[in-house]
Amino acid sequence: MASQGGSKTVIYAALAGNLLIAATKFVAAWFTGSSAMLSEGVHSLVDTGNGGLLLYGMHRAARPPDSSHPFGHGREIYFWSFVVALLVFALGAGVSFYEGVIHIMHPEEIKNPLVNFIVLGLSIVFEGSSWYVALREFRKTKGNLGYIEAVRKSKDPSVFTVLFEDSAALLGLVIALAGVAGAHLLRMPELDGAASIGISLVLAGTAIFLARETKGLLMGEPASPEIQARVLEIVQADPAVHKANGVLTVHIGPHQIVIGLSADFEDTLTTPEIEACVERIEARLREAVPEITGVFVKPQTSGEWRQRRDEILANG
Repeated sequence: MASQGGSKTVIYAALAGNLLIAATKFVAAWFTGSSAMLSEGVHSLVDTGNGGLLLYGMHRAARPPDSSHPFGHGREIYFWSFVVALLVFALGAGVSFYEGVIHIMHPEEIKNPLVNFIVLGLSIVFEGSSWYVALREFRKTKGNLGYIEAVRKSKDPSVFTVLFEDSAALLGLVIALAGVAGAHLLRMPELDGAASIGISLVLAGTAIFLARETKGLLMGEPASPEIQARVLEIVQADPAVHKANGVLTVHIGPHQIVIGLSADFEDTLTTPEIEACVERIEARLREAVPEITGVFVKPQTSGEWRQRRDEILANG
């Protein structure tokens, strides 16, 4: 959905913000002994590393096809997005939960709570700026779809991964602020640890959602119904085609689609004429839908196509 340039802008904005915020939070946690602040520091550090992994994945995905990967390396971005989701769960949620349990079992009074309030306030401003950049880029691509529906239909995980990470970060900051304030005002240091557990639950939920979405992309998702309909329209328009039976598509990258076509050619065509027809169809498809990187055409009657399609659906 998002262009690579737009995706990189979002990731660079998140990287810069998260790196500065992480350093500030760790310094504040060291001065104050706050569990929630330490959890937030870990969260920001994980987000910083995740941004680097997404950029690495985009770099790897942009490599041209080779003998080992004839259709290119587009799925690299799907793989690294899945790794990001695992890191959010394992490091972000895991460390935050551990810190929360430790501080509930052995509560310590927060020192210099004003430092925490200042750092959390500034972090909300910085994180909010990064979140707005990601939201603005996502809005450009989602059209009239709802946010969740747009994520599920998106074939580019780079933007929505950053958007959901930043959303989780903002919610985590609010929870940390509530925990620090409650621990200080109510003289209950256990609330600081409870805030860490709350942050871990937010991160775990975000990680599970991201993992679920990127897993589908990694396994292979079809092109949108609009693209499939456009493909069939182009094939059916060729005078040598009696009937375009159907099309199977799969995304091997955000902007890379491989399609398999079933077409019933006119009975009077010779083999050279069918070959010329296939070449025309490929050229027109690539011109109309630049994302198409591979086209396979199989001459079939409509009955043969339906039988093969049913077999595929039954085994899928």
